Amino acid sequence: MDWSRPIDLYCERTDPSFWAEPVNAISNAAFLIVAIAAFAQWRRAGTRDIPVLLLILLIAVIGIGSFIFHTVATSGAELADTSPIALFIYAYLALALRRFLKFGWTLVALSLGLFALVSYGEAASVPPGALNGSHAYLPALVVLLLVGLAAWRQETGRLLIGAGAVFALSILFRSLDNALCPVLPLGTHFLWHGLNAVVLYLLLSAAMWKDDLGRDHGPP
Repeated sequence: MDWSRPIDLYCERTDPSFWAEPVNAISNAAFLIVAIAAFAQWRRAGTRDIPVLLLILLIAVIGIGSFIFHTVATSGAELADTSPIALFIYAYLALALRRFLKFGWTLVALSLGLFALVSYGEAASVPPGALNGSHAYLPALVVLLLVGLAAWRQETGRLLIGAGAVFALSILFRSLDNALCPVLPLGTHFLWHGLNAVVLYLLLSAAMWKDDLGRDHGPP
């Protein structure tokens, strides 16, 4: 693979220069803001929840990787964008299954394997470019809603459902970006960044949630 091959996926980019997507690039600051806010919340909690801390750090990496992609815009830079996102999805799913649904590690591993198979099958069966590539995130959306429904009686479940609703909206805006180019040259991808930052904050809030007695979920 030619890692230096230029990639043009979004309305805002009209040439291969570094600063051809200024709004898409700058909007990644939302991920860094969420990471900082979540870290402050994590410190106030005082539980030294290492899994959540690692997720917070990963969100910062997501913001940096996405900034690199929307400036450098090459095949190699795309990998820096998508790899941290994929890692977060699998890591958070493992945490959610352990922490919210009380799955054992064997069942968690089997669930992650099943999710990987479904995601691969979905990617292989959908025509390239469908929904502007956003179809790849639909399995994560479905699983997020299913875990939220399974944990609905807990506050965490309702936070996950809320995150799922925002995530569905962000996928919509990502899908519409190229289709709206003729009427909205800026595109809508920056909204994907902003709304996903909200999604990630809700997910971290669920992971750090304490009940009315001050009890938290504890490490997975």
